[in-house]
Amino acid sequence: MTSLHSFSQDKRIRDYGIEIGVLKTGKHNAITDIDDVSVGHTTLTIGDSIRTGVTAIVPHSGNIFREKVPAAIYIANGFGKLAGYSQVKELGNIETPIILTNTLSVPTASDALISYTLDQKGNEDVRSVNSVVGETNDGWLNDIRGRHITQEHVLNALKNAKGGAVEEGNIGAGTGTICFGYKGGIGTSSRVLPKSLGGYTVGVLVQSNFGGVLEINGVPIAKELNTIPKQFNYDVDGSCMMVVITNAPLDARNLERLAKRAIMGLAKTGGIASNGSGDYVIALSTAKENLIAYSSDSLVKSTMVLRNDALSPLFLATIEATEEAILNSLFAAEKMMGREGHTVEAIPVEKVIAVMKKYNRIKK
Repeated sequence: MTSLHSFSQDKRIRDYGIEIGVLKTGKHNAITDIDDVSVGHTTLTIGDSIRTGVTAIVPHSGNIFREKVPAAIYIANGFGKLAGYSQVKELGNIETPIILTNTLSVPTASDALISYTLDQKGNEDVRSVNSVVGETNDGWLNDIRGRHITQEHVLNALKNAKGGAVEEGNIGAGTGTICFGYKGGIGTSSRVLPKSLGGYTVGVLVQSNFGGVLEINGVPIAKELNTIPKQFNYDVDGSCMMVVITNAPLDARNLERLAKRAIMGLAKTGGIASNGSGDYVIALSTAKENLIAYSSDSLVKSTMVLRNDALSPLFLATIEATEEAILNSLFAAEKMMGREGHTVEAIPVEKVIAVMKKYNRIKK
């Protein structure tokens, strides 16, 4: 049967006294700290070999096709199957929710997003939909060739999407993923700028499935635990999908600049964007004044956007939130056994905390 249980550990990284960065988090320390953003999951843990799922990120509760959001996609390493990139690059907007799933389920998820959009009230005459679907490969733990994700699973994740706290770890699209050799998954975090810098919020959600040499807050965890990858052929491959949402009024050009900073957050955890890793960032702005109407009687659209020299605090917020979202995905996940008895251990929290104490990096 389909399980909705996340198999998650009880604590996030901050619960252990590890604080990433200098900016404050939002109420939930999640991408849903952006007003009206919602997240939903469908998780498949069936028998001994199906370990996969779907995560839906919905930018706002209205009809997204008719009120599109400014957006950009940045490709750090293009070994991936992200659907919908070219139109986002060309037009600078997104017109559907964002779906994350496994590599071989992108076509199914895309088809489901098209159905979802066509069925919405007001879209009766729509004849073109640019569905945005990201993926990572969960084939070590999951019977990925079985292609068990259905349209119903995708629509269920969209239906279940809600605001507030976001489930992390072995949930949704993160059910079968691996990060730095440990169990990865879904992770999220947010940052709120001081009012003097605009008071804007940046939220990040990641699907972590990549490798490298793990660091936490600058502490060389992999080196201390002697878990540095032995070969760098396949043990660091996988992929990472990062979704960045802000309520700051940004256009597509500056959203791409924001997206690039998420990769810096990945690098701070020790990720190396290896040859076989598809590392993508989808960035969008939900500022209501800049939503893009599907049709208008006016030939001109007026927008209000931040000046370039106001972007630096948002860059920092993106870096910090991405770094912490990745670490939350690790700390939230639990040990999992899957296809052919393959087993991936959870990050050894007690050993990590001991190393952090050794470096005096635990807040007392």
